Amino acid sequence: MFDYRAVPIEPNDKKILLIIIDGLGGLQRNGKTELQTAWMPNMQKLAMNSSLGLLVPIAPSVTPGSGAAHLAIFGYDPTRYEVGRGVIEVLGSGLTPAPGDLCCRANFATVDSTGVVVDRRAKKDGERMADEECRALCAELQRAIPRIDDVVVTIKPGKGHRFVVVFSGPGLREGLTDSDPGKEGKRPLAVKSLNPEAGRAADIVNRFIELSAGLLKRRERANFVLLRGAGLPPDLPSFSERYKLRAACIAAYPMYKGLARLLGMEVLECGETWEGELKALAQYRNDFDFFYLHFKEFDQAGEDGNFEYKVELLERFDEMVIPQVVKMGFDVLCITGDHSTPAVLRGHSWHPVPILLNAASARSFPIKEEFSERSCTYGSLGVIYGLELMPLLLAHAFRYGKFGA
Repeated sequence: MFDYRAVPIEPNDKKILLIIIDGLGGLQRNGKTELQTAWMPNMQKLAMNSSLGLLVPIAPSVTPGSGAAHLAIFGYDPTRYEVGRGVIEVLGSGLTPAPGDLCCRANFATVDSTGVVVDRRAKKDGERMADEECRALCAELQRAIPRIDDVVVTIKPGKGHRFVVVFSGPGLREGLTDSDPGKEGKRPLAVKSLNPEAGRAADIVNRFIELSAGLLKRRERANFVLLRGAGLPPDLPSFSERYKLRAACIAAYPMYKGLARLLGMEVLECGETWEGELKALAQYRNDFDFFYLHFKEFDQAGEDGNFEYKVELLERFDEMVIPQVVKMGFDVLCITGDHSTPAVLRGHSWHPVPILLNAASARSFPIKEEFSERSCTYGSLGVIYGLELMPLLLAHAFRYGKFGA
């Protein structure tokens, strides 16, 4: 692939807004995807004057995790810059891990009397855990497990059933397997080291899981913890230095704040609602060159298999978000997803994601169909890869100079 770092960047006052609708893409149910089902007149109007296409976050046939997909979209090859999801989640929680700290993402789960996982998200009557319950359980674990031998344990709650754990002490190395079996009906896995130097780290993590299970065992649900994505903080090139952009992140969920912090973006306070995110975007619109605006709920609806709710969210997005961001008048507006999360599959998938790019220099061909996977298949952008997105946005913002003689 062409090395876009060889192209000279010419800073100007153009404003770029990249909106990531987490899990945007879908699959047909009764002949229509979620996007085809939703009534989205504002998106349709915007699409009439925009370039459309499909985005392959990482590579064809590869089902991306959110962290790897976002890295690619921001122009960082995820096969070169390996970042543990735990590090991203820890940074997003507001903690600042030291270079040798082992960072893990974690979640409360429910196991039955035989130790088999019956719910990886510890739901009750189909509902996810409330943030307040997660905070209370994390506080209980923190009081009971402040350290393991000479390793300090720091626990920070996240949203719903999620939380993070940081292990701070000598001799901790990355290269660990996950304890999460990945699906219900299986037993939690013992954490193993993938290299000889990570043996002590594996022992510490397994002991934490064992101690936590002992404290939670009397609970009917949320009676176990699963850990995954263990890693040490990496040293990545700064997003702002790479692209000569003053960059800001607006996101409600910790993981995406963490990724932005890792790349050196300014993380703006926005609360946990769409209203708060849009308010922050309007407030700081003139203070930055590049905005990354993230919406999470679509992915959750897809993972829950809730086709109707994902459609409802898309219609709400069309009614509430599109008019406001269009009114703010960004020079380059891009709307896409980090991956597809079809409700019919109840999880991430390898399918390309619809992408819309609006700019004065965008080639737009009026369409009569909806903004969807189908119409984007025939768009002027064609199929692009995640690593090609930032260069495309810079080009439409007239921030790329001429390459070569």
